[in-house]
Amino acid sequence: MRFSRLVFLFAGVSGLVMLVPQYFLEAKNALEFPPAITHPEYFYGFIGVGSAFQIVFLIISTDPLRFRPLMLASVVEKFSFAIAVFVLYYQGRLAGLLTGFAMMDLILGILFVISFVLTGRLDTKVS
Repeated sequence: MRFSRLVFLFAGVSGLVMLVPQYFLEAKNALEFPPAITHPEYFYGFIGVGSAFQIVFLIISTDPLRFRPLMLASVVEKFSFAIAVFVLYYQGRLAGLLTGFAMMDLILGILFVISFVLTGRLDTKVS
């Protein structure tokens, strides 16, 4: 249980630290990683949905056994980003810098799967 709490707490806090500042960096990103964002609704939508999921991770960290079903959606959130980034990188459509963030999501996704399995074992012992 402690493992799952720490994994989801780390994921939520680190995710918010990385995502929330992006709300204020659209212009800077356009200068450092051209071209400029042509569809800001996708950019801000990604940050909003991503931030909402970081809050889900924080909620899960408070009681992993109770919120175990949310772990499956959390795994999908982590793997969907990681897989998309790796595919886009190998197609030559994405800068290599993002692969580091994708690797972090991939590792967290694996830790989420481990947490899901471990809490399932606890659930059967409690029942």
